[in-house]
Amino acid sequence: MNQEFTHFDKKGNAIMVDISPKNTTERSAVAKGAISIGKDTLKAIQENKTHKGDVLGVARIAGIIAIKKTAELIPLCHPLLFNSCAIDFEIQETQNNPKIVATCTVKLSGKTGAEMEALTGVSIALLTIYDMCKALDKNMYIDKIYLHEKTGGKS
Repeated sequence: MNQEFTHFDKKGNAIMVDISPKNTTERSAVAKGAISIGKDTLKAIQENKTHKGDVLGVARIAGIIAIKKTAELIPLCHPLLFNSCAIDFEIQETQNNPKIVATCTVKLSGKTGAEMEALTGVSIALLTIYDMCKALDKNMYIDKIYLHEKTGGKS
């Protein structure tokens, strides 16, 4: 069994993958996700008129904190040192289904990628928007969280 690509040893026990033979390379990961919200909620966010303050600013900070905590949340993730992390938001004002698309970009120099960190960052940013706006909007939903791109490493 090739342990480089599995989280199980020969006996079937969960293990952290041994990355010591891997080369240090520049790596990046970009994850995206969206939260659908009502028009009034979107307007309150844009005008900074929610009761909880700057929704997107707080969500950005929450996402950045989340990437740093990924190894604490996901049992077999390696702790990583990051070169940078950015959380960006794009507002899509459609007639029937306004949404905020969040993008988390993580960069590092290391032996393993940052996919889980980017996915965690975007998830927590969206959950923070949900939390800060739940009193305004009971119909919000988070949708389509996915790894958009990754670079570095073998695959």
